[in-house]
Amino acid sequence: MREIRVHGQARRYFHTRVGVGGRMDTLQCAIVLAKLDRFEWEVGRRLAIGARYNRLFGDRVQRIEQRPGRSSVFAQYTILVDGRAGIQESLKQSGIPTAVHYPVPLHRQPAYAERCRTAGTPVADALADRVLSLPMGPDLGEADQDHVVAETLRALASAPAILTN
Repeated sequence: MREIRVHGQARRYFHTRVGVGGRMDTLQCAIVLAKLDRFEWEVGRRLAIGARYNRLFGDRVQRIEQRPGRSSVFAQYTILVDGRAGIQESLKQSGIPTAVHYPVPLHRQPAYAERCRTAGTPVADALADRVLSLPMGPDLGEADQDHVVAETLRALASAPAILTN
């Protein structure tokens, strides 16, 4: 039951079964209700911060992009990097938290092993090794965002080249 309650996870990002996101308790519910008043503001801020990240990074980083005519409220702001562990460590040393959403592709999760009907998904596998989420939230200030971008570009510039065949 514990695994089902947390999206079927036996441990972080390792899904042994199909589950649900049933983790909201009474206190969390009260907080969500209180935050409804600022919902539209938060969505607007996330859109603005995501657009600003896009402008600041320009074409200097590869990132998850929105299709034309589509939008995203940027639950995460995700870039694609080679040598992710080194980039993460460099950003950590600069006081910048990062996350990996999601390190194991869906078709590699035990819960879906019997449901996958494909010989392989090379794009999903490659992206799982390269995704890196940067700080993102409605309260992220411009100075903090400038710091994240500058340090990310610095870390990328000083990262050793990754050789691929």
